[in-house]
Amino acid sequence: MIGLFVFLSIYMAQINLFNTSDLSILKNRKQLKLFLIKTAVAYNRPILSLNIIFCDDEYILSINNGFLAHDYYTDIITFDLSDSIADPIQGELYISTERVKDNARIHHQLYNKELHRVVFHGLLHLLGYKDKTPTESLKMKEMEDLLLAHYFSI
Repeated sequence: MIGLFVFLSIYMAQINLFNTSDLSILKNRKQLKLFLIKTAVAYNRPILSLNIIFCDDEYILSINNGFLAHDYYTDIITFDLSDSIADPIQGELYISTERVKDNARIHHQLYNKELHRVVFHGLLHLLGYKDKTPTESLKMKEMEDLLLAHYFSI
């Protein structure tokens, strides 16, 4: 029965990747999509629709200003468009590739690994994880590390 649920989740899930800049970002898109789908299913929250939009700093700043009334750059903004946490995931992840590059350099990480960390961070938000308090941030980081280790061991 679980196998059928995973199969249907993979078949039904719609994950779209968009890029507003000229960068060629992800090489293994199918692998990433499948990993996101399987991860969501493992948390009992399958993906119905997920748009991941890779953009530059100015684009994400305009979203931060317009929707969240924040006047600063960030690496990711996550919008959960689902009606409730019990429903399948419908969401959007806006990711500033410029912020990701800077963060990779600051934290001495490979760009590709940092980019995946941010994608997984957005998925974790959609799965209900928060990062407003130090305790929540620590748990979020642990989960990001776990997903990164699992993804890159495939």
